[in-house]
Amino acid sequence: MCVISNSFILDDPDLKDIDPTVLKHCHAAAATCILEAGRQKADISAISTCLEDCKLDKERIEQFCTEYQKNKDALEILLGSIGRSPLHITDVSWRLEYQIKNNQLHKTYQPSYLVTLNVENSNSGSHPDVSFSCTMEQLQDLVGKLKDAAKSLERATQM
Repeated sequence: MCVISNSFILDDPDLKDIDPTVLKHCHAAAATCILEAGRQKADISAISTCLEDCKLDKERIEQFCTEYQKNKDALEILLGSIGRSPLHITDVSWRLEYQIKNNQLHKTYQPSYLVTLNVENSNSGSHPDVSFSCTMEQLQDLVGKLKDAAKSLERATQM
């Protein structure tokens, strides 16, 4: 599992003027659309209709559908490897990493966290590690969402 840092996205000159929160929501919406299309084995006409309802222009719809079609087999393999039951997190470890340069040799001087989740899948009993990198803001967002989920679960079990 890999998380693309906001700095990579914001390095694109075409996206410099867009609010980072809006970019985050757009990325999440696109990922959800792609995953749902793969999960439901949607054909190109169904995807096109959905994107037309979202007011995308024909050129973008065609580009999206072309890229989706190119990667459809790999997406289905990936979704098939996930299985039907969610992973159970058994432990977490993290470490602080301070990145001085990126792949393009630009100086970044940006701290990030390398997080490893020890998980087990109830179907296979295996214990693969899930690792990703995130910024302080992304880590705080993750912790906040986990707290919210724990509170929701607690409320649901009290009913």
